[in-house]
Amino acid sequence: MAIMKNGAMATEGQSIPLSARDFAELGGRKLVYIRTVIARDVLDELIDEEGELAIEVEDDETLYSVHSSSGERIALVGSRELAFAAARQYEMNPVSVH
Repeated sequence: MAIMKNGAMATEGQSIPLSARDFAELGGRKLVYIRTVIARDVLDELIDEEGELAIEVEDDETLYSVHSSSGERIALVGSRELAFAAARQYEMNPVSVH
């Protein structure tokens, strides 16, 4: 079995599309995905209750987004190493996606 870039599963020469649920269940609950994001794309998630930025970050700064296997963002961190370390601290298995 192989997973194609388009989310299809290839088995014995046939391609079967995966549903979002099928894809999420591939890694189980302990698999998390880490990918880079540009700060300006997630600034709305960095605003505190007073409408101020919770952390100082430049618009073009690279952050690292940690996602559950269902695709839900569960963390934003400032370094790749920290993203992987945090995931492992919570007994999750991090993988990098591009």
